[in-house]
Amino acid sequence: MKLICEGLDLSDAVLKVIKATATKTTNPILEGIKLRASEDSLTLSATDLEISIEKTIPADVKIAGEVVVPGKFFADFIKKLSNEQIELTLTDKNALKIQYTDSEGFLQGNNADEFPEIKDLVNPETIVLKRKDLRDLINQTIFSVAIDDARPILKGCLFEISNNQITAVALDGYRLALAKKPIKSTTAEFSCIVPARTLSEISKLLEGNDDDEIEVKVQKNYLLINVNNTRVITRLLDGEFINYKQVIPSATSTTIVVNKKQLEYGLERASLLAKMDKNNLVKFDVRDKLLTLSSASDIGNVTENITVSLTGKDITIAFNARYMSECMRVINDEFININFTSSIAPCTISSTSGDDYLYLILPVRIVS
Repeated sequence: MKLICEGLDLSDAVLKVIKATATKTTNPILEGIKLRASEDSLTLSATDLEISIEKTIPADVKIAGEVVVPGKFFADFIKKLSNEQIELTLTDKNALKIQYTDSEGFLQGNNADEFPEIKDLVNPETIVLKRKDLRDLINQTIFSVAIDDARPILKGCLFEISNNQITAVALDGYRLALAKKPIKSTTAEFSCIVPARTLSEISKLLEGNDDDEIEVKVQKNYLLINVNNTRVITRLLDGEFINYKQVIPSATSTTIVVNKKQLEYGLERASLLAKMDKNNLVKFDVRDKLLTLSSASDIGNVTENITVSLTGKDITIAFNARYMSECMRVINDEFININFTSSIAPCTISSTSGDDYLYLILPVRIVS
């Protein structure tokens, strides 16, 4: 193998695929990055058997070939060469010679035949949607996935495709996030559960022209997406997702319409004190046309008053400040609805002009 490529291209590719290398494994080959040179390109691949990432960059290939190099060291080394032109040569002893300007380095490689074959999907179901819609769908829900292993199925987002739209749902037992986006086309109506880790990596690839169309391919237990010559393949989570529709309240006794920015900024200020307390609690007191946010700790207290439009009964209720703030950060509307049922029942946050999103948060019991 022998090729010449630009350091910036190689560094960008390494930074993308390194996210799929295994960190704790009994199989050292999974800690590596596979380099495959052919025709006029170099393809880098990494996998931990759950997620695989491949990135192809242009290269002047003199001799085709392939090798697996230690992932972390190769990534750290190549990051320092982003402004150089790089020549990669594989020696007879399977060592990768890295030449740049008047310098060179050697990195012992492994046989590429030992690297796992990355799954290729045959006749998958295919969804087509705008780049921006997929990016927003992920960012508006992923923060609500569970982070512990108690219920592994909740470490992913449920994707439901039907009626020319895609619905994403994430929940962790304390809150729920739901977002809907239109799709251009689909070959079938179905649902799948995508690991949050994969969605996080996909989201980072979706910068660019918002109107570009993206294809998402799903087959049995796998999902594939190809963006800007970067291919991500992941195993889907297997199991039954929680029936989230049963969790969402069917009726409310109190609804307020509030300026989202005012609420977001008020929560940020109240949260400064709330973080000092182990419960991270902010109290909502709704009376007449006023929402009063309050928090307290041993060092002081904060009270924020926000004018709202109120329909229904007065209510006093408390929430984990972080859960509420994280919802505010992903909502772009000027005004939002907050719907309450009682001081011990979950509230929902929704749009004033449609059903594009819905957030549900369980309250924290207030000790009198």
